[in-house]
Amino acid sequence: MSDAAEPRVSVLLPCRDAEPFLPECIASLQAQSERRFEVLALDDGSRDDTGALLHAWAGRDARVRLVNRDGSGIVAALRRLAREARAPLIARMDADDIVRPGRLAAQLRLLADRPDIAACGTGVRYFPRPPAGSGYRRYEAWLNGLTDAASVERHLFVECPIAHPTLMVRRAAFEAAGGYRETGGPEDYDLILRLAAAGHGLANVPEVLHEWRLGAHRLSERSARYSPGAFRHLKVSFLAGRLPPDRPLVIWGAGSVGKAFARTWREEGGTFAGFVDLDPRKIGQTIHGAVVIRPEDLPGIVAPARPYVLLAVGTPGARRDIREALDAMGFREIEDYRAVA
Repeated sequence: MSDAAEPRVSVLLPCRDAEPFLPECIASLQAQSERRFEVLALDDGSRDDTGALLHAWAGRDARVRLVNRDGSGIVAALRRLAREARAPLIARMDADDIVRPGRLAAQLRLLADRPDIAACGTGVRYFPRPPAGSGYRRYEAWLNGLTDAASVERHLFVECPIAHPTLMVRRAAFEAAGGYRETGGPEDYDLILRLAAAGHGLANVPEVLHEWRLGAHRLSERSARYSPGAFRHLKVSFLAGRLPPDRPLVIWGAGSVGKAFARTWREEGGTFAGFVDLDPRKIGQTIHGAVVIRPEDLPGIVAPARPYVLLAVGTPGARRDIREALDAMGFREIEDYRAVA
């Protein structure tokens, strides 16, 4: 079969105890409008009939190749699958999710049209639908708003700007960046930050093409590698090399989010000159050895040097308001400030 012999993209599909969801996942991949792909499927120590379902699928579709693994975990599984990939593009899929028919085709078009983009994702829709106003709904809306390389760059340190199960990446860039690696933290975000650090453009197809399943079975709900602290440490380790070395650092946000970021920054050996906050009750307080000031006092906090500002806030809408305030002061995003939460 030519589709199997010359795949345009290799889909990495690690599976563990996926029997309840795998039939829908398989059906959605078989329904892709782009036919020239291979699926590298791995049963990573399942205790149900995941392996039998995968073997049956491979028996009826020559594009599916089974890869053995012994239950060593998600990063080892992904590394093993990536080594087997034959196509110039690598894509991800989770065994409990569903892709819409045009996903692979849309991502292939984006990467063909934009040689400056090394990796892209797509818009997502959570299911079963979470309650309106929930954190999942806010994250979904935020992620689906990152529709071009510029918006992805602006939000790079807020959260992972490409949903991992929607990822498609040029294999050459993936391998040059070192592929997946075991750090004890989120392997997807680590890869995205390394691609960005290497100067590669990142984007998302501006269309919802992935159904992202919620539930207690999700690894992100159960593993410490995806905890807020793990994400903070990863952000700090990469930010240190992307900030101007000769400018004092100020953190805008003296609430729980800003304090947690400052604590991690200090733990990693970083320093900062102060905090900015709108709450009059916090003005004048000292946090981690730095004073909290009003926004209007920011330009002169370390005069004559111009401070670099990190936005670390958790209140919905706060990043937008702070951006507007900083822009009005003549600060430029990325050049003079970045959002980190």
